[in-house]
Amino acid sequence: MARKTKKISDQIRDAMKASPLTRYRISKMTGIDQTALMRFERGEVGLLLDNIDKLASVLGLSVVKMHAGAEAQPRRGRK
Repeated sequence: MARKTKKISDQIRDAMKASPLTRYRISKMTGIDQTALMRFERGEVGLLLDNIDKLASVLGLSVVKMHAGAEAQPRRGRK
């Protein structure tokens, strides 16, 4: 059975929980209201892509393309 990939929003929530940064600090670094971050963490609301980009940058995240049924493989640099 193929392994189900987590939604990007769930991965960002996990990264926020695992981060040593407080919600207050993330809010200050991204400009996203703390209440909006709290509601996002709870799964009550989504965020605009611009805010997802800001969160990803602060949390050190990037999107990796995965092929159906395959695990993510590190990309090799072009020569």
